[in-house]
Amino acid sequence: MTLREDSVGVEDLVLLEPLEQESLLKNLKLRYENKEIYTYIGNVVVSVNPYQQLPIYGPEFIAKYQEYTFYELKPHIYALANVAYQSLRFRDQDQCILITGESGAGKTEASKLVMSYVAAVCGKGEQVNAVKEQLLQSNPVLEDLLEKSRVVKQLKGERNFHIFYQLLAGADTQLLKALKLEQDTSGYAYLNREVSIVDGMDDASNFKAVQSAMTVIGFSKEEIRWVLEVTAMVLKLGNVELSDEIQASGISASGICDGKGVQEIGEMVGLNSEELERALCSRTMETAKEKVVTALNVIQAQYARDALAKNIYSRLFSWIVNRINESIKVDTAEKKKVMGVLDIYGFEILEDNSFEQFVINYCNEKLQQVFTEITLKEEQEEYQREGILWEKVDYFDNGIICNLIEHNQRGILAMLDEECLRPGVVSDSTFLAKLNQLFSKHSHYESKVTQNAQRQYDHTMGLSCFRISHYAGKVMYNVNSFIDKNNDLLFRDLSQAMWKAQHPLLRSLFPEGDPKQASLKRPPTAGAQFKNSVAILMKNLYSKNPNYIRCIKPNEHQQRGQFSSQLVAVQVQYLGLLENVRVRRAGYAFRQGYRPFLERYRLLSRSTWPQWNGGDREGIEKVLEELSIHSEEVAFGKTKIFIRSPKTLFYLEEQRRLRIHQLVTLIQKIYRGWRCRTYYQLMRKSQILISSWFRGNMQKKRYGKIKASVLLIQAFVRGWKARKDYRKYFRSGAALTLTNFIYKSMVQKFLLGLKNNLPSTNILNKEWPAAPYKYFSTANQELQQLFYQWKCKKFRDQLSPKQVEILREKLCASELFKGKKASYPQSVPIPFRGDYIGLQENPKLQTLKSSEKGPILVAETVQKINRGNGKVKACVLNSPRPDPEPRLLAGRTSSRILLLTKEHIILTDAKKSQVKTVIGLDSVAGVSVTSFKDGLFGLHLNEISSVGSKGDFLLVSEHVVELLTKMYQAVLDTTQKQLPVTVAEQFSVKFKERNVAVKVIQGPSGGENGKLSCKKKGSHGLEVTV
Repeated sequence: MTLREDSVGVEDLVLLEPLEQESLLKNLKLRYENKEIYTYIGNVVVSVNPYQQLPIYGPEFIAKYQEYTFYELKPHIYALANVAYQSLRFRDQDQCILITGESGAGKTEASKLVMSYVAAVCGKGEQVNAVKEQLLQSNPVLEDLLEKSRVVKQLKGERNFHIFYQLLAGADTQLLKALKLEQDTSGYAYLNREVSIVDGMDDASNFKAVQSAMTVIGFSKEEIRWVLEVTAMVLKLGNVELSDEIQASGISASGICDGKGVQEIGEMVGLNSEELERALCSRTMETAKEKVVTALNVIQAQYARDALAKNIYSRLFSWIVNRINESIKVDTAEKKKVMGVLDIYGFEILEDNSFEQFVINYCNEKLQQVFTEITLKEEQEEYQREGILWEKVDYFDNGIICNLIEHNQRGILAMLDEECLRPGVVSDSTFLAKLNQLFSKHSHYESKVTQNAQRQYDHTMGLSCFRISHYAGKVMYNVNSFIDKNNDLLFRDLSQAMWKAQHPLLRSLFPEGDPKQASLKRPPTAGAQFKNSVAILMKNLYSKNPNYIRCIKPNEHQQRGQFSSQLVAVQVQYLGLLENVRVRRAGYAFRQGYRPFLERYRLLSRSTWPQWNGGDREGIEKVLEELSIHSEEVAFGKTKIFIRSPKTLFYLEEQRRLRIHQLVTLIQKIYRGWRCRTYYQLMRKSQILISSWFRGNMQKKRYGKIKASVLLIQAFVRGWKARKDYRKYFRSGAALTLTNFIYKSMVQKFLLGLKNNLPSTNILNKEWPAAPYKYFSTANQELQQLFYQWKCKKFRDQLSPKQVEILREKLCASELFKGKKASYPQSVPIPFRGDYIGLQENPKLQTLKSSEKGPILVAETVQKINRGNGKVKACVLNSPRPDPEPRLLAGRTSSRILLLTKEHIILTDAKKSQVKTVIGLDSVAGVSVTSFKDGLFGLHLNEISSVGSKGDFLLVSEHVVELLTKMYQAVLDTTQKQLPVTVAEQFSVKFKERNVAVKVIQGPSGGENGKLSCKKKGSHGLEVTV
């Protein structure tokens, strides 16, 4: 046992001071609030359910606790599991881990953690790994199938077993239909309708996990189906409603209200529904001479139905446990050691305590007796090993309570069995009267009768109740139904009916139903069976090394972070934690080996600190002598020192803390002095080094300046002497030679500098370095132009023929409309498509294409303004752009499809796809277009052409820039002449025999919205608003 500096509160309650319930609860609450959910009582682990996942589990922590002893790390369930496993493996001792606590205290989770730890640390191998996987997968199966008492009735706020809800939520429609079930949980009498869903629990996914786990364990598909069918049968039994009936003789009987439920059960398990109904509503009494059939009243029939449901569920659970044990059984002839994990319900004190609470509390009473005896035995054995005198320990021996319940002739269970077997009128009242008579003077038994005899008044004691003073407190039991529950007999008719079923699993669960094995001997009562089971359990516990885990529920709402001291206090009492601590503290509360004790406390004595060369025990005696520890407070064993009172240990810890503080202060003082000295010495060496470098550098700089000055003076003197000596030899051309040399050097420098600083080869980048001198400006501009032309050529060489063609079209459009047409900038980034009417997908238009040679350059829908009157009517133009807005022509127009080929312009009726006009490109005299963003243009024709005699065309196009660009190129390619393109707001068109002046004015939108309206101005004028 060690004390750690980072502990929260007291990690081992054996060292708790003062030893009172209030201080114990305060310590548990402090640790719980700091997420320390485990606390020790010696080698007992107290676990408080956190109701959340804490980061203290997994392979990392398993490896950590595997490497250390029990007390070296924080309290943890892994530490206890490791002690049990090490004792099993290396000491060859069978182990048993007892986990007790209320429902919701975390017993199942604790058992899963123990099994996961054992599975992780045990050996490897194909067979071992298979068993480990099956062992782990048994958790989701067994935690859904527990004891049978909850099947037919649940406590307030508690739901039935998880498997029922998981089956209804997770089974698919086909499986539910096969099991005769419906998904709604409210339709089943055995399920608590108030609590059908648990927060954070996904029943559907858990059902899949259970099925998967059963498969891993080794259940066949057929066996899984059998288990689900039997589970469904239990649910459906709860919906079998029974009603009152009166026989002809006037005797009360019972019957089935609705036979549908019984019929569905019969169909599912292969059982005659009439046979099942007969078994539920009647009972056959058989002796050696005669057989009597007795009708059951409604209450008896309901009891028989519930007894059948509980028995089916209980036997199914036993079958599953045996099936799992068979799966994980290792085939070996070697001697095997066993580790058992017992998850048992804790002590119960309810508002109304009946037979179930009586036997549960009896079992916990026996477990407390075993715990006390084994703990005292371990203490005594350790004292004997260490040579310490064993003193008699004063503790409460609950053997008198166990004897009160289990005595073979004069115990409560024996009296209950005697009353059940006694002929004559037997009732719960006669049973209570017998107890009152037998235990009237027993110190741990009282009832209304015994209180009256002692002239005591207790209004809480009922007439049909008795009270037992258990180790965990007084519990009052109501004897109503004790006789019936003790009998808890499954009527022979029901067993025989189940055996007659064709269902293999259900039939195997009731072997006593076989007529060949029928026996007239009365089966043992529930109390006798429970007593025998407890006796077997006690025998197993005494033959194994027990380890204890006490689970506590911190609050009723299963909420994280909430600690109800009142609720925990009740559980502390039921679990007997204070009594456990008192037993552990009997004699000496603390013991530790000499070496670790001396290593921890040797700093408290000048004799042992900092060096001690003597023995460990002698060193400890020196330490205790200097601290003036009274000799009665300690005892020296062979290998350990024993300390009687926790106060003495806490005194040692306090002295150690103060001493550590002194040593830390001393170490800090010495360290700070050393650090300051070291820093000073380092700074001094640095200053000397910096000074020497600085002085040397200053001298070097001074020498450099003197040397430069001397060289400069020498150069001037030599130059003066040279000029003086050779002046007469200078010619008139020397100046020109020098000038040319200097100029060439400057040119060379300029060109080399330009070579090393050429700008990017991107054709859009027009940066160019400026000329360093003004007389290089012309050459610099020429070089810039050459470089740009080279970049353009390099760019063109990389283009494909198609890209060249696209750029030529864009270049042509730029020459025609850049700076002239307002809609030109919008057309620049948009590629020319040519086909805007889906020419390839329209069969009618394909016929028009076939009559022309060469490709169709442009195909789009245009609007033709009537040449007769210049009026247009409302019309919506097609637009290839996404989400087009309607474009209206306020007047009369004709929708035409315009096809531009290399030789013709073809205008076709948009609806009938019939050719209206074919214009040769040699007949086109020019085009006129406005500078606005509109699509209006005039197509001027030669008068000598057949089409031109009718006049020019006034058209509206959505892609006027592309259309006129390609028309310009087509005319140029065909006629080798440039097509005149006029950009103006006023132009003249010829309509038949007269010229019409077209004036285009800009409306509020500037032609951007595509709306266009025409207004006639006399016979020779047309005003168009865009």
